[in-house]
Amino acid sequence: MLNRHRVRYVVVGGYAVAYHGYARYTGDIDFFVENSPRNALALQRVFKDFGFDNPPPEVSLFQEEKRIVRIGFPPMRVEVTNHIDGVTFSECHENRINARVAGVRVPFIDLEHLRKNKLAAGRPEDLRILFGKPPSE
Repeated sequence: MLNRHRVRYVVVGGYAVAYHGYARYTGDIDFFVENSPRNALALQRVFKDFGFDNPPPEVSLFQEEKRIVRIGFPPMRVEVTNHIDGVTFSECHENRINARVAGVRVPFIDLEHLRKNKLAAGRPEDLRILFGKPPSE
């Protein structure tokens, strides 16, 4: 649905870590979306099509700085965010890797920006997986 409504996004988080060859458990799929009026309107249409239409989410919800919208529960949770640490949406989108998953084009964050993001977030598990050990060692 994100592609159908032309949402500008990249997959980040655990699914992106796995895409780049570093297996780890994740309880959700994370979509990093552009924070723009056009994208917010497209996201509202996605949520309406997904069944959230009584009432649909306000467009402004998707434009609040550092907003995370969560649907569902792990391990089937979906998270949509307009902010991740250490990188901007435009640099991630510009350097994205378009993969095909079950016949669908899926843009993933590239490994360089994924590492920058995870380094800025400082989560020990991700640092160990992506760098072999915490950077302080």
